[in-house]
Amino acid sequence: IAEVAVSAQIMSELESLKAVVDAAAANVVKLKGEGADPSAIKGAVGELLAAKAAYAEKNGGIGVDGKPFDPSGGKKDKKKKSKDAAPAAKPQANAENAAKKAAKKAEAKAKKDAAKAAAKAGGGKDGGGGGGAPAAKKDAAKPPSAPATAATGGRVVKKKGKAAQFGKVEPLQLCFSPNDGAALPFVTLMCAVLTGLDPDLKLKMDINRAAAPALGTHGTGTTADKVISGDITCAKYFLNTHQRTDLVGGLTGAVGGFMGQAEVDQWIEYALKCKGASRVTGFGQGWGELVQSVEDALGKGTTYLIGNSITIADIAVFDAMGGGTKVHPCAVDLKSLGPEVGRWFKLIENNPATAKTRHLLCGINGNTEFPAEGVLDPLVSGCHMLEGAMPFEVTTRFPPEPSGYLHIGHAKAVLLNDYYARRYKGKLIVRFDDTNPSKEKEEFQQSIVEDLGKLGVYPDVVTYTSDYFEQMKAYAIEMIEKGLAFMDDTPQEAMQKERMDRKNSTRRSLSVKENMEFFDLMCSGDAEGAKWCLRAKINMQSVNGTMRDPVLYRQNLTPHHRSGTTYKAYPTYDLACPIVDSVEGVTHALRTTEYNDRDEQYAWIQNALLLRRVRIHGFARMNFMYTELSKRKLTWFADNGHVTGWDDPRFPTVRGVVRRGINIEALRGYILGQGASRRITLMEWSKFWAENKKAIDDGAKRFMAVSTDGKKKIKLSNVEGPEANVFVTTDNHPKFAEVGKRLMKISSDLMVESSDVEGVEVGDLIGLMRWGVMKVTGVAGDVIEGDFVPDGDVKECKRKVTWLSESDQNITVRLFEFDNLINKEKLEEGEDFKDFINENNLASMSVIGDAGMKGLVEDEVIQIERRGLYRVDKVHGAKRGGGGGGVGL
Repeated sequence: IAEVAVSAQIMSELESLKAVVDAAAANVVKLKGEGADPSAIKGAVGELLAAKAAYAEKNGGIGVDGKPFDPSGGKKDKKKKSKDAAPAAKPQANAENAAKKAAKKAEAKAKKDAAKAAAKAGGGKDGGGGGGAPAAKKDAAKPPSAPATAATGGRVVKKKGKAAQFGKVEPLQLCFSPNDGAALPFVTLMCAVLTGLDPDLKLKMDINRAAAPALGTHGTGTTADKVISGDITCAKYFLNTHQRTDLVGGLTGAVGGFMGQAEVDQWIEYALKCKGASRVTGFGQGWGELVQSVEDALGKGTTYLIGNSITIADIAVFDAMGGGTKVHPCAVDLKSLGPEVGRWFKLIENNPATAKTRHLLCGINGNTEFPAEGVLDPLVSGCHMLEGAMPFEVTTRFPPEPSGYLHIGHAKAVLLNDYYARRYKGKLIVRFDDTNPSKEKEEFQQSIVEDLGKLGVYPDVVTYTSDYFEQMKAYAIEMIEKGLAFMDDTPQEAMQKERMDRKNSTRRSLSVKENMEFFDLMCSGDAEGAKWCLRAKINMQSVNGTMRDPVLYRQNLTPHHRSGTTYKAYPTYDLACPIVDSVEGVTHALRTTEYNDRDEQYAWIQNALLLRRVRIHGFARMNFMYTELSKRKLTWFADNGHVTGWDDPRFPTVRGVVRRGINIEALRGYILGQGASRRITLMEWSKFWAENKKAIDDGAKRFMAVSTDGKKKIKLSNVEGPEANVFVTTDNHPKFAEVGKRLMKISSDLMVESSDVEGVEVGDLIGLMRWGVMKVTGVAGDVIEGDFVPDGDVKECKRKVTWLSESDQNITVRLFEFDNLINKEKLEEGEDFKDFINENNLASMSVIGDAGMKGLVEDEVIQIERRGLYRVDKVHGAKRGGGGGGVGL
């Protein structure tokens, strides 16, 4: 009990030894800078090496640079010794070299003395006027390495001769280097996973932390109050601040309490000593003694080292024996050393928390998963692995509010959630976030279900936030009773000002009894209760505005589309989302980066209510040029007649872009290619449509059509007339025979586009696409006469034209083409979108189409040759008595 925890003891001694090393190093620098006698410098270097050796001896063989200590003195000394051991050079060459070196040294010294003289004269660096401060001495300009502290892991890791610089550490951010398996925070992460608190930790790869992992303590804003170091230290801080004394021995041991903690500390100290030795000597005698000690302890009939519950002691010893690394070399010897050790080791090895901990450690670089081979498909290019995601255990959710139609931005969210759920062989929940009856309608809810089907997304479960109204009300009351929430009737504008000024509400100090009375009043639907709302009691001084006592509940008398008038007050999204995510078993909440500030609030609510933690994975929303995605603005377009409805092809809604001809697999590939990156970019529609074309072009049947306006006629003298019903067979696609074939009618009377035959002259050869060659024999107004050339070579033709035979089987086709609704690439803050409406956003024309178009079906994509790709929007049956039907494209 009287022993001091080994981590703190070692840290203190290392700090003292590091100070000695720094002082010795500073002395060497000083002597060299002053040009001291070589023997004095040699003596100082000897003292420095002795100090480093003492540090390494205490630190398990690891030197101040975070690497195994080399007593030979490093590369320079090795080089010098090698040089001294080499055969002596010729005396003449030695003399010449010595003379050259002496000359260079004298020249360098002269320059240095001149610079010092100039500095003393106040000339400054660039030779400017006097009056400046004297130049600092060389040894003052380069201070010695920072002393070893808890913030630097007890050691200062050096790179290229300089002390490594550690960046800012956020609260509960765990920083570590994945390059040193013995310095991984296995114990900290395993404790966090066992308690289900691992989402509270923000993992960060930092190669400068090779000596030991570091953890930011709780703090305000994005900066930790302090940074602590060492795996055990971090683990204990994390467990104690989360009041999980069971894992640190508070509820175990022969006596429990302090005795249990002492037993835990004893095992930790022993494990650290063995682990420190193994970093230099490997798994040798010390490891064997540790294994035997575990065998003896477990022989007393306990499941774990201390009682029948796992503690941090078990995890630390397991790690010291090699279990914390991806491959544990000790595993094959466990059976021979004792059955109890084998049983205990296997028990921890097979704990699901162990695999998840290793996965988190492996995944710190964002690319490596554990395990992955044979279980998971490779990640789609552009997508990153989900932190802490284990096969068969991932649950994602897409929570749309049924207050409008899904747009292209929602498509990214739902497709990413669907991808990760399928990739990890997990579950996708679609949850309708129906907490605001003033905006929600059954119509919107049904449209969302339909749009998900259009996107090829079929959730495993469909739920409603309204299913949990009673449960959320109970949680709200719990927060009031715990003093974590209060009722407030401050007017909205005044409340906003108080939050901006970081001023507490006068109602913040209401008693629990008073708060409950006002909460009941609000929920009753009484008019007096309308001015009251429930607010979380967090921190009005927080730099994060969302933490300044946000509103959690408010009255709304509008009948709910599912629950009717049962409830008169509803939870806000800020309260509902973290509760329902946890209750429904969501493991990963994918949220756009616009919610970044709310992530802290989300975690606070789950912590306050002791709910299972949910890991948040942020991604950037998808914005497009010349496009507005705001529901309010899109509603304005629809209400003011700028579009025909929410499925208008000019609208960025899911049903709008699908109607315009989007290919779902192309959309999925495009979105997953953007991945779950947090970088916000402005996408170009042209690039997306180019990708879309690649997906649809190969399967699009080819047809010909001629404009009804401005067409010209061709009369062929050596071909039968239209009444003969003569046909040629042509491929539906020139490159892919599997798309099929069809018949095209040929005759002496053809129609062509005026622009295609502009300037044609007698004697010209014209290629008739899909048929052959004609030779022009005459031109008279809108009629071109000619002969069909049976053996003509299309390559000799100056022009190739699309054409149609005159026939009552041809049909009328209406073509529509669209442009953007807004004519500015990106609206700046303060600009009104109504000032940038593109009035010329729709063009249409009628053409005469090939009779083969009669067989088209809605949503089919075709290519009208030499015009472009079109989607079939509407199909009209042929009219009785012959004559064309119609198709809308």
